[in-house]
Amino acid sequence: MQNRTESLLQQLSKRVLILDGAMGTMIQRYTLTEEDFRTPELADHPKALKGNNDLLSLSRPDIIKAIHAEYLKAGSDIIETNTFSATTIAQADYDLSDFAYAINLESAKIAREITEEFTKKNPDQPRFVAGAIGPTNRTASLSPDVNDPGYRAITFDQLAEAYSEQVRGLLDGGSDILLVETIFDTLNAKAALYAIQEVFEEREIPLDPREGGIPIMISGTITDASGRTLSGQTTEAFLISVSHVPLLSVGLNCALGAKELRPYLKVLANKAPFYVSAYPNAGLPNEFGQYDQNAEEMASQVRDFLKEGMLNILGGCCGTTPEHISALAQLAGNYQPRKLNQEELEETLD
Repeated sequence: MQNRTESLLQQLSKRVLILDGAMGTMIQRYTLTEEDFRTPELADHPKALKGNNDLLSLSRPDIIKAIHAEYLKAGSDIIETNTFSATTIAQADYDLSDFAYAINLESAKIAREITEEFTKKNPDQPRFVAGAIGPTNRTASLSPDVNDPGYRAITFDQLAEAYSEQVRGLLDGGSDILLVETIFDTLNAKAALYAIQEVFEEREIPLDPREGGIPIMISGTITDASGRTLSGQTTEAFLISVSHVPLLSVGLNCALGAKELRPYLKVLANKAPFYVSAYPNAGLPNEFGQYDQNAEEMASQVRDFLKEGMLNILGGCCGTTPEHISALAQLAGNYQPRKLNQEELEETLD
């Protein structure tokens, strides 16, 4: 059987691959109650658990699998595990730090099971699991206390330890890719990359995907019209900060819609020695925090990315649904992927 990393690299050389859309948006359609978030083991847990969407991989795996299936039917080549907040740090808000590994393990198993089902139906379109690694709810570069700018709520070592546990769970569950996403603080991302490297070393996994290693995707988030991350980096500075690792791709997601994301994505397309990804929000949120941009509007804005050959991986973030992903998948099929400078890539990886 062909190595899954090799298969992924082959697909990327041929076409723009489609990532899935928002998990939270889809979960909201189910109008769940507190009981849906409780396993038998957590029946008497003292804290409210509703809203801890990652926990649904343990309490309602049927819902998570159904959402994955909808995105795969819509044309997704890569689906993300339901683990955006599945670190000991983020789960501490619910007093569930001890469940972090299990959430990552089961989330990856669910995603792997459904991708294998779809790959078996159509071997010409293999599907892949991206282990989602979110930014946590702490920042290593900024103080949460305006009166004490030197204070930090988390250390690099604490982040790396939490990320290491998450990575082990995602790998044990069968993730094909590790996706460090929605990066608002590059120091947090560097802790995640450090953790990945440590786990790879202990498991003797090659860091270079060309040698059969688990590919690593990186996706930052530009927080506003300033064109910077929350911790103050420009897009180019962000790229330089993470380029010491042989990445599969670098890209942008969240915070902005496709129209607003375009100038910053262009920087990556022009300068990145890796594949480039983008999964914007369905426009900007309205006054109620809802996303009004429909699939056709989003596709029309993304068309410019594809026309200019800026992308290798395309998907959706907040507010996007299988309808959005279907429109993006149909659109992407009409365009060639961004050409990778192999010579520059090899120099970077070496």
